[in-house]
Amino acid sequence: MTDPKQQLLDAALSHVPFDGWSEATFKAAIEDTGVDATVARAVCPRGAVDLAVAYHHQGDAQMLAALKEEDLTEMRFRDRIARAVQLRLQVVTDKEAVRRGTTLFALPQYAPDGAKLIWGTSDQIWEALGDTSDDINWYTKRATLSGVYSSTVLFWLGDTSEDHSATWEFLDRRVDNVMQIEKIKAQVKKSPTLNMLMTGPNWLMSQIKAPTRFPKADFPGSWTSPKD
Repeated sequence: MTDPKQQLLDAALSHVPFDGWSEATFKAAIEDTGVDATVARAVCPRGAVDLAVAYHHQGDAQMLAALKEEDLTEMRFRDRIARAVQLRLQVVTDKEAVRRGTTLFALPQYAPDGAKLIWGTSDQIWEALGDTSDDINWYTKRATLSGVYSSTVLFWLGDTSEDHSATWEFLDRRVDNVMQIEKIKAQVKKSPTLNMLMTGPNWLMSQIKAPTRFPKADFPGSWTSPKD
């Protein structure tokens, strides 16, 4: 049986470039698909906003599928991260749909949705690359990658270079910036003097744990125990 939300999403994409992720687009998708209006509202209570969220999730799933086909064994870890972000953008077939989504999730009432989507993409990249951190690093890794990803998307939206070569150069610079931060953190850990000064803050940060992965219900974290 065809998923009605997927039907609506597929139909909506031809209207988004003209009407954005709007009520007009949602109604047009209902008319184009013949999905019962009551069913449409049941699967998308917020109309096109929920379709925009579904579109982003669809892109994440396509990225993960593409990432599984990649041979990353010979890549440096920073290159694996850059490649994952690149794949996330390359699976997009309609840049205008992303542009309209960026505009939508910049609105105050939908900004939390946008932040959650970006965090979710970053989390899925780290999970796919085998991240096993369970302390404050779980948060810092996703926070920094969220910044890299969101800034790269904005650059990509305005990039007119051939094959988006300028975007990939921008992405490499952003990842290099993050790697520099990691090097500084490593140097601090090796310094006895700085470690002594950071005893209190380090103890406090050691008490911060990643959300349980059984299940991961929300972002930035779910604190549901495996027994619940």
